[in-house]
Amino acid sequence: MAKTNIDQETLRALADEGNETALDLLADLADEAGALSELSELLDEGSMRAGFLLTRRAAGTGDLRDLQRISDAGYEEAGKELDRLLKAAVGEQGD
Repeated sequence: MAKTNIDQETLRALADEGNETALDLLADLADEAGALSELSELLDEGSMRAGFLLTRRAAGTGDLRDLQRISDAGYEEAGKELDRLLKAAVGEQGD
């Protein structure tokens, strides 16, 4: 099966028509490019893939505020990750 190169403009048009796979691919491309503002915009459009990618980045750097923002934007896993990091921080203080 031949690999097809699809440009971002076509992906954007498909995503605007409700194609979730195209929205996920746009999120992957933005992540690869390090385009955090584009990922945030995709999350605002309802891309759970963008939420996952942003959460992974924020958790990796320990950015609690960003995790809260991602959670507030509708990606529930960010809230769970925020809770986990907060509990871990409290546990470290108790040592």
